[in-house]
Amino acid sequence: MNFDISEEQKMIYGYGAELAKTYDRAYWMEHARAHRFPEAMYQQIAADGFLGTMVPEAYGGSGLGMTEMLLFQEGLANQGIPLLSLVIGATMSMGPIAEHGTEQQKQRFLPAACKGELRFCFAITEPDAGTNTIRISTLAKSKADGRFSLSGRKTYITDAGESDYALVVARTTAHTEVKRKTDGFTLFLVDLRAKGIEMHPIPVSVPLPEIQYQVFFDDVDLGPEDVLGEVGKGFNILFESLNPERILGGAICSGVGRYALEKAVAYACERVVFNGPIGAYQALQHPLAKARTEIELASLMARKAAWLFDQGLPCGAEANMAKLAASQAGVNAVDASLQCFGGNGFTQEYGIFDLYPLVRLTKTAPVNNEMILNYIAEHVLGLPRSY
Repeated sequence: MNFDISEEQKMIYGYGAELAKTYDRAYWMEHARAHRFPEAMYQQIAADGFLGTMVPEAYGGSGLGMTEMLLFQEGLANQGIPLLSLVIGATMSMGPIAEHGTEQQKQRFLPAACKGELRFCFAITEPDAGTNTIRISTLAKSKADGRFSLSGRKTYITDAGESDYALVVARTTAHTEVKRKTDGFTLFLVDLRAKGIEMHPIPVSVPLPEIQYQVFFDDVDLGPEDVLGEVGKGFNILFESLNPERILGGAICSGVGRYALEKAVAYACERVVFNGPIGAYQALQHPLAKARTEIELASLMARKAAWLFDQGLPCGAEANMAKLAASQAGVNAVDASLQCFGGNGFTQEYGIFDLYPLVRLTKTAPVNNEMILNYIAEHVLGLPRSY
């Protein structure tokens, strides 16, 4: 693994700083507080070619990899700009279509998505299954004419109401009827304007521009052209999508933590109490220094996971470790920064406490840290399965 990055990669990493000259943290927060999608920013990112980072050039993308997508996302987060929709749509949906889609599907979806004309969401979580994906009950029943009827419900589906299509994880065989628990999964590309789909927003307390939804499917008609990959063999595609989600979650937390620390350092160097700047006090220095160390370690693990992904090598352990480390490092960085600001940290003017809900959320979503620890215990350490 080479720790150097190319000139192109440096440009990608620095893109966030350029974008923030027009669409900065204040712009993002304005939309986050209103739960309104930052459409102008999104379209600028599309125009600059970053939505299609992992899409082949033949379909309107840049033909790059997970490493470049990580650098892009982390560079945005370094400016306090975390866009979850870029994880869900540009990576978890467009990436699998580019990798596993038919030629017709690639031509149908990818050029428009790269231009920002189509948006995707990813629908996996269900209220009764939670993190136990094996037991999802959304079922696509085969019909005599070779088509499918999709019924079920999903919850906490990011950006569903504002998206055009959803990559829906369903079963074509119920979990009670399969020989292996991973059999019977099928991924569908579902038009969210189709008959039989109903959505309800979920009010959440975290300031985010993306809205969460409950989505209900009632006998939604789908054809074989809507299947991504093979019927009944979608489990591997599914987990190819989840590792990038963890990797980019690590990148976002690392960037937001870095943003908080930079604001804290600037404040600590200027704020004078008693005989000098408070940044000279070890009681402030040490938590900030420790937090920065944790951030950089987490960032390195995310980059390792991205490199492994790009090499076609297993990266589940590294992706999960990156998400675990970065979520905790992000919380610690924001907390240390908040303490540095004192009472000012809780005001909207300084914007430090505003960072906390997002980083704290990442300890729970997209998968809780307890389940990640279970994964590491079983698959890395070789301990007996605990659940």
